[in-house]
Amino acid sequence: MIIIGIAGGTGSGKTTVVKKIMETIPSGSVAVLGQDSYYKDNSSLNFEERQKINYDHPRAIDFDLLIQHLKDLKQGKAIHEPVYSYITHARTEDYIVIHPKDVVIVEGILVFTNEDLRDMCDIKIFVHADADERLIRRMRRDITERGRDIQEVLTRYESMLKPMHNQFIEPTMKYADIIVPVGGDNLVAIDVLASMIKDKLRADLQA
Repeated sequence: MIIIGIAGGTGSGKTTVVKKIMETIPSGSVAVLGQDSYYKDNSSLNFEERQKINYDHPRAIDFDLLIQHLKDLKQGKAIHEPVYSYITHARTEDYIVIHPKDVVIVEGILVFTNEDLRDMCDIKIFVHADADERLIRRMRRDITERGRDIQEVLTRYESMLKPMHNQFIEPTMKYADIIVPVGGDNLVAIDVLASMIKDKLRADLQA
């Protein structure tokens, strides 16, 4: 099993890159773990308290659980990936059963901020995009998919998202094996990634 880490700023195109990678690998050979599923369980807090949490800071992520789940998958064990609600800012009682696959992709803005998680990744990819483009994508997503209003999105961007990007996310670009500009629109980079993954898979099978 090989583990691929995909990081980058919010709205940079990480999800598109994941989809493009999955199109190049045989169906049924890939599992995807989303960093957002591993926000710490804050159900003990009331809604107003949960709203104030800085979800763009590394301490918001339950890295211990994410790393343990990756270890379990490598050992051939199925895991129960948590389900997080962006509406209530809390984990739900549901979960998703993830079975071990030849390729496991871990995707999220803060994936490379944790050294232990970085060390588990066989390939590290950083998806880069212009800050204005990322903001536009974030606004569209949060308003249409997460029930936020424009003012809430802009306030969170200015007070949390942008500072956290500059402090924690952008600096992790140095850990990447490959940087993908323009997200999923960079077909050349996607082709290079596909070749890297296939080479890793062949080497893994021959080991």
